[in-house]
Amino acid sequence: MADVEAMMKDCTLCPRNCHADRSTGLPGFCRSGGRVRAARAALHYWEEPCICGEEGSGAVFFSGCSLGCVYCQNRPVADGTVGKEITVERLAEIFLELQAQNARNINLVTASHFIPQTAEALVRARQNGLSVPVVYNTGGYEKAETLKLLEGLVDIYLPDFKYLDPELAAKYSFAPDYPETAKAALAEMVRQVGEPVFEDEGEERMIRGVIVRHLVLPGLTEASKKVIRYLHETYGNRIYISILNQYTPMPGMEKYPELNRKLTAEEYDAVVDDAVAVGVENGFIQEGDTASESFIPVFDITGI
Repeated sequence: MADVEAMMKDCTLCPRNCHADRSTGLPGFCRSGGRVRAARAALHYWEEPCICGEEGSGAVFFSGCSLGCVYCQNRPVADGTVGKEITVERLAEIFLELQAQNARNINLVTASHFIPQTAEALVRARQNGLSVPVVYNTGGYEKAETLKLLEGLVDIYLPDFKYLDPELAAKYSFAPDYPETAKAALAEMVRQVGEPVFEDEGEERMIRGVIVRHLVLPGLTEASKKVIRYLHETYGNRIYISILNQYTPMPGMEKYPELNRKLTAEEYDAVVDDAVAVGVENGFIQEGDTASESFIPVFDITGI
């Protein structure tokens, strides 16, 4: 078991390597202290079909984030302004409560900065009957070394892969090292869980594997094509690629006028068409004007 206290005292869990003494309650770059803080734990229905199904995914939304994208869709929870501090014991109970609600899986949303505590909670929960798959849902900005703490505990990795261009990563996520960091993290994820495994012969219920998400941003279709080509050329059918069109401009985007609009259907279709042309077979796409529909849950401490 990881020495959680030592890790919190000089925190280098994420690629920011801020060395914050989170054990004192002072936040690191992630805006989080040393105790787990979460904003919502409930059944969630807006993931890929093989993740949520009809039952819903048992999503736990952790407060804080080590990335901080300017266009963040979950800003209130990402900036740590909402949430409640809980113990590791309580986190383990939450996992079991979601399973009792018939959740298809436990979905850890942005848990990077709480990986040691989450790993301990998963061990406790499994000792007390947790049996559904565990999904690790992340922005992709992870240290491969830290992900090793989750080996044997996570069944499905659900990372974003946002950029291959360091300049875009610096401009929109203040992380010029994002491309190389995300590449290494994804390689570790695939190493841990291997190729996709489904419960039956169809693709209705994933129980193991990696689904990489890519959110297409307005005006950046060529950048998106490069990301998807990299993923396909590197991993082929060893992963699934989920191409998202749900970008929604949030308040404050006036500083980035190029992103202060919805994605057009033509832009999204161009990225999807290119993915098909290069041979992507294992994938998910979204249909309709999803930006007009809210995919953002209410972070009101439900289930915490």
